[in-house]
Amino acid sequence: MHNLIDGKAIASQIHKETADQVEKLKSRGIHPGLVFVRVGEDPASRAYVGMKEKMAEELGIASRTLVLDSSTSQQQLLDLIDGLNHDSSVHGILVQAPLPSHIDERVVFSMVSPRKDVDGFHPVNVGRLMLGDAECFRPCTPAGVHELLKRSHVPLDGANVVILGRGNIVGKPMASILMQKAPDANATVTVLHSRSRDITSHCLRADIIIAAIGSPHFLKADMVKSGAVIVDVGVNRIEDPSSKRGYRLVGDVDFHLIQPIAGRITPNPGGVGPMTIAMLMHNTARAAHQMH
Repeated sequence: MHNLIDGKAIASQIHKETADQVEKLKSRGIHPGLVFVRVGEDPASRAYVGMKEKMAEELGIASRTLVLDSSTSQQQLLDLIDGLNHDSSVHGILVQAPLPSHIDERVVFSMVSPRKDVDGFHPVNVGRLMLGDAECFRPCTPAGVHELLKRSHVPLDGANVVILGRGNIVGKPMASILMQKAPDANATVTVLHSRSRDITSHCLRADIIIAAIGSPHFLKADMVKSGAVIVDVGVNRIEDPSSKRGYRLVGDVDFHLIQPIAGRITPNPGGVGPMTIAMLMHNTARAAHQMH
């Protein structure tokens, strides 16, 4: 379909750029290193980390995963991160969420050195993003959405953008990125959430809608104006007896009914997902470059 934004194709462009950067670093004797920390055996976390490890290997980034038992104490996890912060062979540290309920994610993310925070969740990087500092590490999913829009030549300057969802991982940083006084930004951003009124009327004015609200097929065709650009960040599990697993994953966008009226639209899967991993690898190569 002519109006699809192909996340896989754009991610592979970025992977090629990252691989070139890794080669340059290696020619100077620098081998970018990425460590994943996983606590417990959450099946989705295992799958995500597995995909990230595989991509790191393809790009020539040295990665390893440290798996801790779900009974690990918060202090033990903080001590481990402290050791990684001081390990010069490690340029990026990613602590895979979700963490067990007895561990405070905010405390853990704050322990990762901002220079190695390739996930972009440390308060220092969050603050630098708000201030428009181009050198900070941006969270991978919103950074990936930004690259999708830029590389698909979607006009952002002055565009009316609606972001569905105000979460710390996508919604808030996405708003920050798009409203910066910077090239490929300068958008007028409205952030909608569960307490917003007249969601449909806001959406109908939008040139671009980024759905990250965590509700299956939340965005309907009657909420979208003709020609709008739609980015679907959602990953929702819905029951599906016909599926082998008993469920299937769907986005926040009612894709089949919206695609015919959208100007451009991301598929789901195959849109935002590949970009998140691409930006993680890009951030890791940048971290190695910045530290040497």
